[in-house]
Amino acid sequence: MSIKITAGIIAAIFVLSISARLLSPYDPDAIDLDSLREPPSLKHLFGTDNKGRDIMTRVLSGGKISIGISIFAVIISLGIGLLTGLISGYFGGRTDTVLMALVDLVLAFPSLILAIGISVLLPPGIYTVVIAISAVGWASFARVIRGHVLSISRSQFIEAARAVGCGDLRILTIHLLPQCVPLALVMAGMKLGGYILTEAALGFLGLGVQPPTATWGSMISSGRAFLNSAPWMVLSPGLLIALTALCFNLLGDALKEKFDSGPGI
Repeated sequence: MSIKITAGIIAAIFVLSISARLLSPYDPDAIDLDSLREPPSLKHLFGTDNKGRDIMTRVLSGGKISIGISIFAVIISLGIGLLTGLISGYFGGRTDTVLMALVDLVLAFPSLILAIGISVLLPPGIYTVVIAISAVGWASFARVIRGHVLSISRSQFIEAARAVGCGDLRILTIHLLPQCVPLALVMAGMKLGGYILTEAALGFLGLGVQPPTATWGSMISSGRAFLNSAPWMVLSPGLLIALTALCFNLLGDALKEKFDSGPGI
């Protein structure tokens, strides 16, 4: 699937999510005791939940939070990992040893378990989820970027920059950083799908954004008790999680193919 198609699907989901209040006549958090667990109909396209809230409105509103958290988390992870990988790979020696020991320490733990542990230590909320996902994700960026810097730091254009008197900061920012950005973008695209799943897992466990605010993971968690009698309560958020994660993974694969086929990559 091309970059344009996958990016278009993701953009459409996000635009619909941020426009939920305009597109739907229902309040995503308003309880309606006269409409408890109604199946999908023309009045409620995705049905209602156990508190009579319109599921379509809540799914769209939750998408804004779930996708937004994942994007912010990947930006923070990319920034920290890119900086760490550049410094570690370029300077080497004791600096590289210390930074890579920290990276190995983070990577030694299963990512979801570490994210859960961080979320437990901090008060629940959007910022906690972003911090937890970012604290887990930056290490893999740093590891890959460091390897790429090691492979190009002895290239002729780097030696030429040193020969004409360029300092370390200029070499890092002007010569090495642009060489690492395409690789970092490919990783970011591929990581976003996993971040969507991690955010959903934290929401499912009650460690993410707290009710009544809707997120896809928390909607599945609250609907699992009614899986037999009202399966539509978990069907919509589950499908959105799967579709969004799949599109982000396909976007990462498409970016990889694009940069691999480009000159100098």
